[in-house]
Amino acid sequence: MQLTENTVFITGATSGIGRALAEAFHARGNQVIIAGRRQALLDEVTAANPGMAGIRLDITDPASIDAAAAELIARFPRLNVLVNNAGIMPFDDPAGVIDDAVSQQIVTTNLLGPIRMTSALIEQLKSQPRSTIINNTSVLAYVPLAGNAVYCATKAALHSYTMSQRFALRDTSVRVQEIAPPWVDTDLIHKGGDPRAMPLDAFIAETFAKLAGDDEEVIVDAIAQFRDNPGAGEHALVHGFNLAMVENPIPTGA
Repeated sequence: MQLTENTVFITGATSGIGRALAEAFHARGNQVIIAGRRQALLDEVTAANPGMAGIRLDITDPASIDAAAAELIARFPRLNVLVNNAGIMPFDDPAGVIDDAVSQQIVTTNLLGPIRMTSALIEQLKSQPRSTIINNTSVLAYVPLAGNAVYCATKAALHSYTMSQRFALRDTSVRVQEIAPPWVDTDLIHKGGDPRAMPLDAFIAETFAKLAGDDEEVIVDAIAQFRDNPGAGEHALVHGFNLAMVENPIPTGA
């Protein structure tokens, strides 16, 4: 995609990967609009990045999505990039009782949120001479982590939806790209400097280098082998990956 002269809307952009993406686009001279539920955090990020704008959005609420889309189109008629980044990652146990309310929250946020947000803005994006949708999935879409089974399932579903969406938009001005981050050292689970986690600044630098190309999927080099996972050896790879995580689990607190 072209990384300059865009009007970019990013959901879940008040922290972590979303904020870093917003600030990277902003640094390249794009008009960036960030979204989040808490006004104080929106104000904090926009104050730190003069010229950036913020819109309140609850990605789990269809009415909030529609209101945000209407405001965006009215205030930023040149909007041409949507980054579906908002997501949550609670732990669960598929070998036990699953909390239905938590599962519904994950599905509504991680899968229905991007579907609904894109639907609300798709005609706006198609009306522009050059547009891009970026869906943020995860390496765990390809190699699920058993302790976050519902999260992984939503990311796999969003990956599948992205491929269908890309095909459906093939004859329009809208390109569809997918970012599939590895474990990045952010507060999505626990930011603690674990050496297995990719530093956020390194992830953003490599991601933007690859976004500048025409690749449908933006995969950092560290996870290329996981992206190539599906095949006859898939079950053995997933089993071994999860055994390694059980033996050396992700920290869940400070």
